[in-house]
Amino acid sequence: MTGQDPRTDAELLAAHADGEPDAFGVLFRRHRDRLWAVALRTTNDREDAADALQEAMLSAHRAAARFRGEAAVTTWLHRIVVNACVDRLRRRQAHLTVPLPGQAGADDEDRYAPARNEPAAPSTDHDTAMVVRAALAELPYDQRAALVLVDLQGYSVAEVAELMGVAEGTIKSRCSRGRARLAVMLGHLRNLSDSPDVGGTQPQDVIPGGGL
Repeated sequence: MTGQDPRTDAELLAAHADGEPDAFGVLFRRHRDRLWAVALRTTNDREDAADALQEAMLSAHRAAARFRGEAAVTTWLHRIVVNACVDRLRRRQAHLTVPLPGQAGADDEDRYAPARNEPAAPSTDHDTAMVVRAALAELPYDQRAALVLVDLQGYSVAEVAELMGVAEGTIKSRCSRGRARLAVMLGHLRNLSDSPDVGGTQPQDVIPGGGL
């Protein structure tokens, strides 16, 4: 069985729940790239993203029989990935401590904000992407997840509310607060926008195509 399997996502998930050994693998490969992008942009850390994605797929693998088709399979998978990322970020936040004098505090900062330490690239777009990624890393995890899904992945507010299991107003509020903070942190990049009436810098404003 290959990634070109003609069955729908729902059919593959049902086949997996019925015991077909390869069905879930086909489903995962079909959506792997986008799930990975969401995990990476939400955690801003490749190791955390990989761990969160693995945890999420294990959860989805085990929970397949409980899927009731109330949302698309992709929505269900994304919800599990986002929840795994947010849970991981919360655990990481809880374990962060202020380093004592003489401790390697810089190493801890490097570990949790890798984008700020990437080598300079000759491409202006690449440099800008790194600046935006670093700014996103400074946002609270709930705001970051909402912005990643709405502004970078292109989901609607309603879809993200469903993904994260909160009210639409909550997502709007998180996005609004996150954009306001980014506008302050990325104010020096406003001259990259061609629009004269841009009210504040957003991730999609400074990265062509919204890519990070």
